[in-house]
Amino acid sequence: MSSFDLTPPSAEERARLEAELSPEEAHVLLKHGTEAPFCGGLLGEKSPGVYACRLCGLPLFKYETKFESGTGWPSFYAPFDPAHVKEIGDLSYGMRRVETRCARCDSHQGHVFPDGPRPTGLRYCINSVSLRFVAAGAPLPDPLGRGDSLD
Repeated sequence: MSSFDLTPPSAEERARLEAELSPEEAHVLLKHGTEAPFCGGLLGEKSPGVYACRLCGLPLFKYETKFESGTGWPSFYAPFDPAHVKEIGDLSYGMRRVETRCARCDSHQGHVFPDGPRPTGLRYCINSVSLRFVAAGAPLPDPLGRGDSLD
């Protein structure tokens, strides 16, 4: 069970958060788009910290689980907490894939594939614009005012 509040944002909170997104962020997070490969700002990020949802601030991945997949998108072999990432079947574009979404705000993050490294064998292929990197020791973003922290 997650120690973070996973209650979805209210309609008012969601409208406020969505109004703060850039057009590219809105395209990916809200309309299930994909950023171009090898262009995301977090692809080369290797510093200690966590990767939180760009929309609601929920921590989704730890830097320790990030790896270089060669695909052009940040890749992780496990979520921060399994309760923080929803997996939904995706049959778009004539493919059978598993979409990943933030469990709190339901924003599109990317997809998970069964071709990752040990110990999980999974590759969470995530759009950089779907995430905020939070350096180790820095406070988590708290756009919903829930008091979530890593402590």
